[in-house]
Amino acid sequence: MNTIKLTIATAGVMALVVGYSNTRALADGDDSVVAEVNGYKFFQSDLDRERNQLPPQSRSYPKHVIENFLIKSLVNTHLLSEEARKKGLEKENSVRRRVERFEKQVLEQAYLNRRTKTEVTDTKLQVAYQEMVKNSLGGEEVRARHILVETEEQAMEVIARLKKGEDFAALAKSVSTGPSGKVGGDLGYFTVDKMVPPFAKAAFSTKPAEYTPKPVRTQFGWHIIKVEDKRQQQPPSYNEVKADLQRSMSQDIKGKLIAELREKADITVNIEKASK
Repeated sequence: MNTIKLTIATAGVMALVVGYSNTRALADGDDSVVAEVNGYKFFQSDLDRERNQLPPQSRSYPKHVIENFLIKSLVNTHLLSEEARKKGLEKENSVRRRVERFEKQVLEQAYLNRRTKTEVTDTKLQVAYQEMVKNSLGGEEVRARHILVETEEQAMEVIARLKKGEDFAALAKSVSTGPSGKVGGDLGYFTVDKMVPPFAKAAFSTKPAEYTPKPVRTQFGWHIIKVEDKRQQQPPSYNEVKADLQRSMSQDIKGKLIAELREKADITVNIEKASK
């Protein structure tokens, strides 16, 4: 559970940021209280936010295990932060500056999330997807199998066996040293840029249902390549790239917003040769 602990690391700073005048209004929506310590309430929305920040590998734990751990950590952090406030640590300059920095980061993210939510619409994402598809069309893909061996002599022996009528996939399973051997040498569809040049050149110059008459040498060994099919490159589905499009559009919004704000701001930098 060590990775879960990382999400709690800044909770103490957050406690100093928001203070302890915790009320029902602080919760996002009408959700239930999941814990209370010295009058400070933790809501289900607080727990949900913490859980959503966990890395994927930590979310595989049972829900009750994760939530119990998060509640315990939040309560412990709150108690320690409360003691720090009693000692006046939030007034120390070094602590105050860190709190201010964290508060700005939280506000920055909240503002960008709001802007993104209103500006990155599904309609705009669909338009961006169609533009991406239009720009990506035209490339050719090949579906091929290969048999990888260590020496040219071994490769020539494989070709001789193929000429006698042995099945390519079966032969790949029995003699290929490559990881695809167990699936009959099947490499699926790929574009020319996905393979090392000698392999790609041979594959894309071979007709479907044929194999290379001579072995192809690469840094991995000697290959006999059989082309199963050729087709125009298929674009990814909208759902496959939606998250990437959202991130890209969000970054564009952030970049434009920062440019606008910097244009209006009065910025002075005193570090020599530093860029504003």
